[in-house]
Amino acid sequence: MASQDTAGERSVRVFAPEVVAPPGASDAGRFLDAIARIDAANADDPARIVVGGESRPKELTHASMLTDWVRRLDADAGEALLLAARAHHIRRWEIPRSTYPEGRQGYLRWRRDLHPFHAEQAGQILRDVGYDEATISRVQQIIRKLRLRTDPEVQALEDGLCLVFLETQFDELSGRLDDDKMIDVVRKTWRKMSERGRELALTLPLSESASDIVRRALAAESPPGEGEEWGAAGR
Repeated sequence: MASQDTAGERSVRVFAPEVVAPPGASDAGRFLDAIARIDAANADDPARIVVGGESRPKELTHASMLTDWVRRLDADAGEALLLAARAHHIRRWEIPRSTYPEGRQGYLRWRRDLHPFHAEQAGQILRDVGYDEATISRVQQIIRKLRLRTDPEVQALEDGLCLVFLETQFDELSGRLDDDKMIDVVRKTWRKMSERGRELALTLPLSESASDIVRRALAAESPPGEGEEWGAAGR
């Protein structure tokens, strides 16, 4: 879980290892070049989180963590999925939430506008390193989360995003929202996830207060005992 560290910075317990080219990569060198360029683009993020005592750009760190979760969700994750995971929120800070109206409608408009922005940014990098248009299109489909629920790779990305949220932002959010709203957040997050994603969520270490919220949230969402299992895992 994340904790507040210094002004504008959040601390995470672990940091995902660097990605390696998947066995089926068409060109391992090109894949790693693309990852390096995506990371360089995200290294400019002014928002920071603390990892192992080191302050790091938030989107750079989240992208690496998401890549790691995707590999855990799908041991055979392919090139397009891993590229999409690394670039899913590329240069997100360039379209800040504050430039949209407050409330749910403003939030949804912001999210809708981000998807094509991220897809375009990723596509340009992939073209620059020599990827073909078919691969670029596939990466962009995953980033835009097209056919969520029916496309296993898109669902793996969604699961990974939920896991990164639970791992790094749950405690911070619970400090700003009351229990009823946090219970609603957990329920909505749970509904987005596949069974495999939920299995991995149950392994996350949770604080006692977070465990209590999760138990209460899943009591109405899951089969008997599932909420208790997550709470026990968090102790």
